[in-house]
Amino acid sequence: MSRLPIEDVLPTLRRTLTEGRNALLTAAPGAGKTTRVPLALLDAPWLDERKLLMLEPRRLAARAAAHRMATTLSEPVGGTVGYRMRLDTKVGPKTRIEVVTDGILGRLLQHDPALSAYAIVLFDEFHERSLQADTGLALCLESQRLFRPDLRLLVMSATLDCGPVADLLGQAPVIACEGRMFPVKTRYLDQPLSGHLDVAVVQSIRRSLAQDHGSLLVFLPGMAEIRRVERKLLELNLGSNILISPLHGNLPQEAQDRAIAPAQPGMRKIVLA
Repeated sequence: MSRLPIEDVLPTLRRTLTEGRNALLTAAPGAGKTTRVPLALLDAPWLDERKLLMLEPRRLAARAAAHRMATTLSEPVGGTVGYRMRLDTKVGPKTRIEVVTDGILGRLLQHDPALSAYAIVLFDEFHERSLQADTGLALCLESQRLFRPDLRLLVMSATLDCGPVADLLGQAPVIACEGRMFPVKTRYLDQPLSGHLDVAVVQSIRRSLAQDHGSLLVFLPGMAEIRRVERKLLELNLGSNILISPLHGNLPQEAQDRAIAPAQPGMRKIVLA
């Protein structure tokens, strides 16, 4: 398993959560906080046979995080690591880490305001900010104050003004993790964009395939644009070594897994997200 930047601060994080109740972790994208932090806390003495609950704001991210952690443990999802979301739940009697979406956290708090089954709630990607996530944090703080002084709260974010959130958490310690830097080149179109977006995107993809090596990750506004660009690329018959992979939350889990999996040797992948 490759070493990620987050590994450098895990001992500090474990010590902080042993000595106190709340903490704020800020780490650059790709540092590994989503999939490494919950696993690193599995043997914490303060768990006391309770589970870890991690909030992910998006369904796709929740599934992907659970699958990645389960793969790290060489287990299927629903074993040590599971997830809950509307109309899709994979947990079992041995599940110790539950990845949930915003709405599920609200339902858990309604059912049991003390969150008796959980030792810690992790708020991942908190910088995305939503009414449900903010309300969830406020209710967890109330649960901590009224029912569960032992409940721990960890807010994790890539880009966030840490001061106000740390104050909200009772002057909680802020743990910072630096990420890895990679060279980025910005290219601009020779002419302003005109006509349909999908036509211009397809032209840019063809240009990149000719000029660059490796796979492509293409961000599009929504599912309709993804489908249109996918259809146009398929019509071009780019070659047997080019794999076109759409990626959005309405796809079956198997299709999402295929999209985020590395391309096989000799293959190039175009991920439309």
